[in-house]
Amino acid sequence: MKAALVGTDGTLLHEARRATGRERGPDAVVETILAFAADLRAHGQEHFGESAVAAGVAVPGIVDAGKGIAVYAANLGWRDVPLRTLLGERLGGIPVALGHDVRTGGLAEGRIGAGRGADRFLFVPLGTGIAGAIGIAGAIEAGAHGYAGEIGHIVVRPDGPDCGCGQRGCLETLASASAVTRAWAAACGDPGADAADCAKAVESGDPAAIGVWRNAVDALAAGLVTALTLLDPRTLIIGGGLAEAGETLFTPLRAAVEERVTFQKLPHIVPAALGDTAGCLGAGLLAWDLLATEVSA
Repeated sequence: MKAALVGTDGTLLHEARRATGRERGPDAVVETILAFAADLRAHGQEHFGESAVAAGVAVPGIVDAGKGIAVYAANLGWRDVPLRTLLGERLGGIPVALGHDVRTGGLAEGRIGAGRGADRFLFVPLGTGIAGAIGIAGAIEAGAHGYAGEIGHIVVRPDGPDCGCGQRGCLETLASASAVTRAWAAACGDPGADAADCAKAVESGDPAAIGVWRNAVDALAAGLVTALTLLDPRTLIIGGGLAEAGETLFTPLRAAVEERVTFQKLPHIVPAALGDTAGCLGAGLLAWDLLATEVSA
């Protein structure tokens, strides 16, 4: 868990981390979130002389931001947790905003990170899975049911691997950091090898690694071209663990996307700028936005 005190301009004033402890069960995780938030608020009072005026929290899984409910998270095991209400009570009644982790990170990248100044952007983190955040005029489009941006479940290889969502050949089964890790471990015969090792092997010219990497980049380009055909973003921001390979990823990816476009306008394809602080910063922005909405109302 990552948490921060965030200033009005998006500055990180204080940052802290704690283990999620999901092995203790969902109720314990929720209590840890509440205690972490309370401790953070106390730190602000002690070191800055004033209390936080609002709070934002970003969580994985299915989120009903309007009702403030963390609906479901497979990796945390919770269902229908009224996080906004619980946090508000623990924090003395201050306003609380709840958001989806990827969309919240995308909000930060779009507003104060790699997409700064872009009126339309798409943020795609390549991690354990692949998700996406659609940015329009400084806000993130959640969709009618809160599912917008799930680019990882675009089918790019209909005869590809089974996906946990029930389809076959989803983008995240082929181009996520986890997918590259699996493919490279199988190709090199080392069960402990991961995507970062594959990237290093690509840089050293290993033919097997180059093959694994090319397959992932080709699948990623296919999924991204589908997305940019539908969304026409000005900037395409790629983040997550796989993006840490730098130009080993971005040079072939830009070329593969360019090869596939016909009438579409090529967006700027850039690495994410905020790293793993994006979620904290985005949660802070959600909180400030909530305050601004209440003031204007």
